[in-house]
Amino acid sequence: MESFEISTRGHESLVDITGQLREAIEASGVEDGLALVYCPHTTGAITINENADPDVPRDILYALDKIAPWQAGYRHTEGNSAAHVKSSLVGSCVQVIVNGGRPLLGTWQSVFFCEFDGPRRRRFQVQVVSATKDSSRNLGVKGVSKET
Repeated sequence: MESFEISTRGHESLVDITGQLREAIEASGVEDGLALVYCPHTTGAITINENADPDVPRDILYALDKIAPWQAGYRHTEGNSAAHVKSSLVGSCVQVIVNGGRPLLGTWQSVFFCEFDGPRRRRFQVQVVSATKDSSRNLGVKGVSKET
């Protein structure tokens, strides 16, 4: 497992961590399998979305602010309930297929660390698991492993 630290800027932001994911996959030596990207913070999250247009991450944050505004009569006394709600909505992890030693992402896709209560020093983990013929059969996964 690889662990990474990042410094987020601003109160809310989406930080592209695709490079770190590629680094973890390369370090693992896995050619085909799965990579799990995990955020251990209750006011952060991980997502996959478009990175070609900078308006997309901004629109995601804008939409989440509409769903969970900062001032909404929350009872949590720390004043960051909106960040906890956004983290729960987006989720703490994503899985990415590893194919040929690279993350299998769409043309416009990147993996983002979502900061909802920054700026802060944050960390995330990447666990890369190799797919074998036996493990893919046990998991019910088709087409992940190479046939021999």
